[in-house]
Amino acid sequence: MHKTSSASSLGPGGLDLSQAFFRPIHNAAPPSPTNRHTKITVVGAGNVGMAIAQTILTQDLVDEIALVDAKADMLRGEMLDLQHAAAFLPRTTILASSSDYAVTSGSDLIVVTAGARQVPGESRLNLLQRNVALFRGIIPALVKHSPDAILLVVSNPVDILTYVAWKISGFPSNRVIGSGTNLDSSRFRFLLADHLDVNAQDVQAYVVGEHGDSSVALWSSISVGGVPVLSFLERQQIPYEKEMLEKIHREVVDGAYEVISLKGYTSWAIGYSVASLARTLLRDQRSIHPVSVLARGFHGIDGGDVFLSLPAQLGRGGVVGVTNVHMTDEEVQRLKASAETLLELQSQLDI
Repeated sequence: MHKTSSASSLGPGGLDLSQAFFRPIHNAAPPSPTNRHTKITVVGAGNVGMAIAQTILTQDLVDEIALVDAKADMLRGEMLDLQHAAAFLPRTTILASSSDYAVTSGSDLIVVTAGARQVPGESRLNLLQRNVALFRGIIPALVKHSPDAILLVVSNPVDILTYVAWKISGFPSNRVIGSGTNLDSSRFRFLLADHLDVNAQDVQAYVVGEHGDSSVALWSSISVGGVPVLSFLERQQIPYEKEMLEKIHREVVDGAYEVISLKGYTSWAIGYSVASLARTLLRDQRSIHPVSVLARGFHGIDGGDVFLSLPAQLGRGGVVGVTNVHMTDEEVQRLKASAETLLELQSQLDI
């Protein structure tokens, strides 16, 4: 295990250099016991994991960050690279280990990005089974050292692996979350803003369901500056084509594929997406994010335990509640179909 810390170096004769360098003030009270120490663990130090870690560090979200990856040399190199930037970053302790999960002890939030990669010709089910085996190896160790943590799964296929993490961990469902369509919804808002020539922050829009081809764009609930878009167009008798709406949704789904085809992987956008989730969770901001949650009982989904994305309020305890967002009958049917797709795959897993 390697780490940076605030521990002082000892000089000749055992003199603590920090005590020699700084003179204490008189009549000082001890540090407040209410000062909160926050810690995030990132499991998986690949392109996605390191983009998440780097974004969390630059945004000053935690006091301590732990990195875990099976590739010891690569992990140590990433840790040292981040440590060497200490003069340019908020003060954060950086820990790393390729084998000792004790480095993750006391984490408030655990972000799991580790996952097996699909090999040419491999079926989706076989890839899923390999990821289940991987999660069986890492989730219990993480739970052992941080029994009160929130688990945030980023590994793909994120919805099913969030379900797997929930089953293996034994955590209550509010403390197991998947990154889901949080990034898909950001892409959706960007494309709508670009189409309407407005700031994306003024666009309220969600993609829900599976993080994948069966995701559902909630056109009926889109608003810009508080104005519901489709009802506004209808009231003003402004024609719009459903094909145009579907084209925008298709661009959302294909967005990641395009990035991967151009640079080989996605990293920065998911890094910002997860950092946004971390901020909401650790600072109890109660913001609404479309993330993968246990969806049974919502919008008529009752075929079994399935995780898929719904607009959820997040806070220090994890999922505070699920927003009762308006959906048309068609959108509800598409959401149910998305759930059925995931349930069918889950039924074939050894979990």
